[in-house]
Amino acid sequence: MRLLVAGGDRVDAGKTTFSVGLLASLRRDGYAPVGFKPRAGNDYWFDHDDVRASGDAGRLYGKDAQKLAAASAGDVEPETINPVHRLWRPTPGKTGLLGESGRTFLVDRVTGEAGPEFVVNADAEAEGLLPDEVLDSLPLDDARRVDSLSGFNEVMRERYVPAAERLARRVAATETSVVESYADIAVPLSDAPFDAVAVVEPGRARIYDGARYLKAREAASGGPREGQLEEYVDSVVGMLEPLSTVGLRALGNEARGNPERVADAHAEAYDALVEAAER
Repeated sequence: MRLLVAGGDRVDAGKTTFSVGLLASLRRDGYAPVGFKPRAGNDYWFDHDDVRASGDAGRLYGKDAQKLAAASAGDVEPETINPVHRLWRPTPGKTGLLGESGRTFLVDRVTGEAGPEFVVNADAEAEGLLPDEVLDSLPLDDARRVDSLSGFNEVMRERYVPAAERLARRVAATETSVVESYADIAVPLSDAPFDAVAVVEPGRARIYDGARYLKAREAASGGPREGQLEEYVDSVVGMLEPLSTVGLRALGNEARGNPERVADAHAEAYDALVEAAER
């Protein structure tokens, strides 16, 4: 059973809380699920504690992947379920190497076949934008440096695309998988099949048949071979009627931090999602 959790809002849709509770609910029902987060990122300023927590161990991952790994069955490391993690920093008034406005990508961690690899923004490094603690904590001596969009695209083809393909194969091979998308991107892995999809936003979860959702995603992108452009959730669900819509309760910090309590609070939505997957 392969389940996708996507967000109806770009920010703070509640995807990770929902996904972690879903993993706890599935484990409670006798499944051995593994959670996946194809892409994630931290901001050095806004997520500083998280950056320091992983950096102290010479690693780069975020709290979302850490929560998914902890809630999964078995011994799971964040880097193995989250193949691409990006570290940003705010740069007001500046356009970054990748065209980003007001912030600049500093370092990417890509999980290669032999383990974590790093890609460094050479322009940001030359301008002194990489904090000393990042330079000191991460093993960047042998990291790939990029200083142009064309150079970054080359690294994308060499490292990022194979990492995503490996993860898609692992998702397909995992008996029970939960994949959390990023932002409001409809499908984070082009080659992974999904049996059911939950689109989560504050106050509700909309449940969709996986095959129909993926077919709508193809239509939104113009066809199965035009997956270079990411499609947004709104573009996909605008073509579909949900199988069901389930209300979600607001949860406080303490409850959100306890997967079992989330599983209890959102039990109706999880039951509807599993039912859709088993149709």
